[in-house]
Formats: sequence, structure tokens, C-alpha cells
Amino acid sequence: MATTRLISMHQNKGKSIADCLADRTDYAKNPDKTNNGEYISSYECDPKTVQEEFLLSKRIYFDITGREQANDVIAYQIRQSFKPGEVTPEIANQVGYELGMRFTKGNHAFFVATHIDKAHIHNHIIFNSTSLDCTKKFRDFLGSGRAIRKISDRICLESGLSIVENPKRGKNHYGKWLGDKKPVSHSEKLRLAIDEILRKKPSDFEEFLSEIKLAGYEIKTGKYISFKSENQKKFIRLRSLGSRYSEEEIKAVIHGNKSFVDEKRVNKRSKSTANLLVDIQAKLQAGKGAGYERWAKIFNLKQMAQSINYLTENNLLIYEDLEKKAQDITYNFNQLSAQIKSIEKRMTEIGNLKTHIINYSKTREVYTAYRKSGYSKKFYEGHTADLLLHKAAKVAFDNLESKKLPTVKDLQVEYSELFSAKKKAYVKYHSIKKEKQNILIAKANVDRLLGENYESDRKEKTQEQR
Repeated sequence: MATTRLISMHQNKGKSIADCLADRTDYAKNPDKTNNGEYISSYECDPKTVQEEFLLSKRIYFDITGREQANDVIAYQIRQSFKPGEVTPEIANQVGYELGMRFTKGNHAFFVATHIDKAHIHNHIIFNSTSLDCTKKFRDFLGSGRAIRKISDRICLESGLSIVENPKRGKNHYGKWLGDKKPVSHSEKLRLAIDEILRKKPSDFEEFLSEIKLAGYEIKTGKYISFKSENQKKFIRLRSLGSRYSEEEIKAVIHGNKSFVDEKRVNKRSKSTANLLVDIQAKLQAGKGAGYERWAKIFNLKQMAQSINYLTENNLLIYEDLEKKAQDITYNFNQLSAQIKSIEKRMTEIGNLKTHIINYSKTREVYTAYRKSGYSKKFYEGHTADLLLHKAAKVAFDNLESKKLPTVKDLQVEYSELFSAKKKAYVKYHSIKKEKQNILIAKANVDRLLGENYESDRKEKTQEQR
């Protein structure tokens, strides 16, 4: 979950633009907040010299256009804050970079500084008010904050993160809104307790409940099983914690019918995924030297070791199993991508149709008057916009596959259902995309190794025959 805010960075009275830029960017790049600059990324600028680059672009803007600084806005900042404990600094920085790229459409230089000094990880995305070609300035527009939030929500869904379903409007800082020292919720504490017990591999559900009691929870049985710690006022039902924590899922894990997803191990593994092997011979032919060859051999050994670890952990050591898994996950990924595109296409159609229905309703009386006037040219010239909207709506209705025109309410219900389906699909999409990448890299490395071994064996047999 991420909250967003667009902030205009003004030139302060009595200070130069250079000094103001330095003050704002130095705060964002603070090494104590960004792990010595590890969590800083940039687009079309160097974070070390960003003040000078922004300032130079403004001078070029004046040389090209002849226009002085029209207002005291020298740069813009997007604040993006994440829910405590939901995101790593690396992913937060990637999400921030994608937000900066999509919102500016690549027309403005920017850098992203991810701060990790608070309970909530947050991004400072600072982009130049002057465009890259130095011919125009960014103009804050009505609804820009809402536009940023929508883009951020979309990226969060694509990255498997939650979003704020009903955002509250206000002037509070994001840290205040989320809570700099926001405690872990009772539900999250219960999830963590359940995970810890499942790691111990209890023999049955009764032993699981005994472990829950030892962890300090009171148990209430009935139609739904629920738990309450001494600090809670109300019981929490298992079914409210999410599908992974339902009674049926927990029993399936205990009985061995489903594997326990250890979030700690998953996060640890994801940081050490393998890369593709380097084609050493091709690099040497391109002019690389002996030093590069030594480095590449060590690099390839490490990547191959990581690939083998991944295949071992996922029980894919038989090549036929790996090949089938690669084919299946590629097919599933393509099917899911097509499903998401189909949902988004229908959502766009619904949006357009709602607009036409509303326009038709608003312009019906104008069109009736136009018809009664005998399709007067003078009347048309005075109401051209309304009549064009009315005509466009009628054309859209004529192109509908169904004869019955849906109501706006029905369209809103369908749109809401599609949005929910898209949200769930994006979570699955992100998971499959990451798994697909890991499997295809591992397979490519195995294929490369098998190919090299095959070529080596062929050369040895040829030499023996000679």
C-alpha cells in the first residue's frame, strides 16, 4: 500500500535557485536515510550533480525561449509512502522509479531517493520542472494528485502490493497518515504466530491449537474458529486473515497436502536469483582480455550454482520436468496477460459507454429542438457541440452487440466487479512473472551448459578418431 502527494518546490525569498535546489536535493539524498546512497536511482541525471544539471537546463530554457522563470517553482517532488513491513527498500525504489517514469512520461529528469529511517519506507521522487529538451516547463494541473495516486495504485497492484481502497483527503504528512510508529496490527501478529508454529511442523491440528495457546492466545470454537490475545478486545476469526490462513488451508499444510510458504525464506531466496551465463568466447572475440575471462568464469560458476540451488529447492533436477515447467508457466503467464488485457479492454468500453449514455441524456432535448426546427442550419451552428455529442452517442448505441441498452447503474456494478478481478489477477501476474523469469533463466543456463558439454564431447571424439 502506498500513499502519494505532489509537492511544488518553490524558490525561497532571499535565496538563489541553486541554493534552494541544493537544500531540497541534499535532504533527499541524505546518506543516513538512503543507506549511504544505495537506495537512490535516477533518470537522465546524475544524483551527485543533479543540482547543477537542473540549473543548467533552466539556463538553456532561457536561451532557447527567451522567457524568464515564470514562477518560483523550480522542481516538483512526489512523496510516496508505503505500509510498514509490506515492502523492501529495493522494491520501494523500483516502484518509485516506475511512478516517476510513468507520470513524467520520460520528459523530465528525476531521481528517486528511498528513505529507510522511519517505520514506513518512503520515496522522495524529485523531477526537474524544465523538460529534457529545455523548451517547456511542467505545469501542475487540476487533479494531478489524483492522477499520481491512480498510477501509483496500478504499479502497486502490478508489484503485488496492497492499495488504499478508500483514500482520505487531508493535509497530513504521509508519515502522520500512516503513523511513523504505527504498531503491528493484532491480525498481523496472529499471522506471524501461525507462521512460526507451522515452521515447527505440528503433527495435527490439536497440536497446532496447543501451540497457539502457549503463544498466549485464547481460542473460541463454533461455526468459525477465532483467537484473542490478552491485549485484544475482540476475537479474530481465522477466515478474516486471508485464504492462506483459513482452517482448511492450515490443516492441509499440517497433513502435508499443501506446502507451507515460508515468507522469510521466500524473501531471502528472491535476493539471490541467478542471472544468465556470460558467453565468454563471444566476449573474447569482441576484444575482452584475460582479466575479463577470469572474472567471467567465476561469475558463470556462481550463476550456475544459484541455478542448481533453485532447481533443487523446486524439485526440478530432471530436465524433462524443467522443460515442462517452463512450457506450462509460459503458457499460464500468456493466458493471464491476455485475461488482464481483456478485462482492461472491457473496462475501457464501459467507461466510454457510460460517457455516451450521460451525453445522450444531457443532449436529448437539444436534439429534439433541432429536429423541430426542421434541422435548421442556424440552430446547428449555435448548438454544434451538443449535437455532435448526441450523434456520437447514437452511433455508439447502434454498434452495441446487444439490442438492450444497459443502465449506468448496471455498468457501474460490472465495472466494480472487473476492477476486483483485475486486482486479483495482477497479484497472480506479479507472482507468475517472477517465477517464470527464474525458471527460464535456470533453463537457459542448463541448456547453455549442456550445449557446451555436448560440443566438448564432440571435439574429444573427433580427436580420438584422428
